[in-house]
Amino acid sequence: MGNKEGKSTESTELTPKHIAFLKANTNYSEQEIRNWHAKFIDDCPNGKLSKRQFSKLYKQFYEDGEGDKYCKHAFDMFDTDGNGSIDFDEFLIALSVPTQANLEDRLNVIFDMYDMSNDGHIDQRQLTKWITAMYDLVGETDRKGDKDPKRRAVEIMRSLDINGDRKLSKEEFIAGCKKDSHIRKLLAPET
Repeated sequence: MGNKEGKSTESTELTPKHIAFLKANTNYSEQEIRNWHAKFIDDCPNGKLSKRQFSKLYKQFYEDGEGDKYCKHAFDMFDTDGNGSIDFDEFLIALSVPTQANLEDRLNVIFDMYDMSNDGHIDQRQLTKWITAMYDLVGETDRKGDKDPKRRAVEIMRSLDINGDRKLSKEEFIAGCKKDSHIRKLLAPET
């Protein structure tokens, strides 16, 4: 999820170097960074957001859904150092993804979330899991016919898999989402 250099590992203090790092990796101003930091430290005095806290926070945005699967994958993606918690840098960079001006950058991050095997491709099984997680998150209960996650995954794969290898590369995913607003709305609703 971006540059890991400049991150503080244990301190909850917001230093000028820390602010410069966050300004370079988000679209937030210094004052916005300070405001977010104050809220983050108020909620997480130790400077760490646990998986449970993250899930609770994220679900506030999707009150009608059941986002456990989605939150698990999102948490793992945003926990860039793999230590089992999200620090302020990871939190703010993750929070800034939907506000990035560049659609390609946002789609890049979303692809990385979907690529659960970290092999640079999304296969039909991974796509089906993500569509199911997205349905859970937004409270979609109608999963029959055209809305069946497996069927949707097959259709999306058929549409976006240009080279026919039965997996989506990052380039195929981004190009397909940019070209097809219906697919983008399903796979990347915040873009």
